Amino acid sequence: MEKFEVHILGCGSALPTTRHNATSQVIDLRDKLYMIDCGEGTQSQYRRAGLSFSRLGHIFISHLHGDHCFGLMGLISTLGLLGRTATLHIHAFPELETLMRPWLTYFCEGMPYEVEFHSFPHGCTDVIHEDRSVSVQAFPLSHRVPCCGFVFQEKPTAAHIRREMIDFYEIPISQINRIKNGEDYVTPDGKVIPNSRLTTPAATPRKYAYCSDTKFNANNVQYTHDADLLFHEATFADDRSARAEQTCHSTARQAAEMARLSHAKQLLIGHYSARYTDESVLLNEACETFPNTLLAEEGICYKV
Repeated sequence: MEKFEVHILGCGSALPTTRHNATSQVIDLRDKLYMIDCGEGTQSQYRRAGLSFSRLGHIFISHLHGDHCFGLMGLISTLGLLGRTATLHIHAFPELETLMRPWLTYFCEGMPYEVEFHSFPHGCTDVIHEDRSVSVQAFPLSHRVPCCGFVFQEKPTAAHIRREMIDFYEIPISQINRIKNGEDYVTPDGKVIPNSRLTTPAATPRKYAYCSDTKFNANNVQYTHDADLLFHEATFADDRSARAEQTCHSTARQAAEMARLSHAKQLLIGHYSARYTDESVLLNEACETFPNTLLAEEGICYKV
């Protein structure tokens, strides 16, 4: 099975603490790196995770609160100092480019690579990026400012060749790709060998859904349904539900309810309020509703 992993670089919320960094994640899918959000300190966390700066091609920013984007300018500058030449693609609401262009002009003049912004509108529900490995869909979240979640849907892979059958029928190498893509094989004497005899099915494509920041909204199930891994913010515990509603955030129990409604295979919670020095209270509350829940931790890599 191809690599599909989520590296947590930061899982805290707006107020900095000595225990957690501001929000950022990196998805490693088939050895391509995609970043979601870029809070302050992200580039240091990126180094600690041992990730390759050169393999980072796309950054997705969920909204323009500082704990999700204040690290972006520093990261862009560092990539220039490292001699990057490949274009960096940033996917965000149009206001981000408006804010950052003057900074790029002032601080990064003569930088050896281009920064290309791909803007999408508030409330977008479209696929905003697609390549051979993944499609990325945005969807609206319910926060104090325009905010979106992201769904990373793995592209299907080709079927697996049964080497012993290829050898048995003495199939030429030139035919292998056609067989991987579903074609039968016709022998020189006209006998048809069905594809099902020559291959085994590819693994089912996986799905990662990301929801931060947002208050509980059951309508988002249409986007997060059947996620293999769902990341959902869990800023507060139940005893702070009024505060969660006021600030348009979620409780751990609400995150778990979203996972249950989504029929997710696994839930990962994060974006912890600075008031918690022990997040086990959040984990315990979530597990009461959705037992297969994990706490996000900096430096940990989670498999999708």
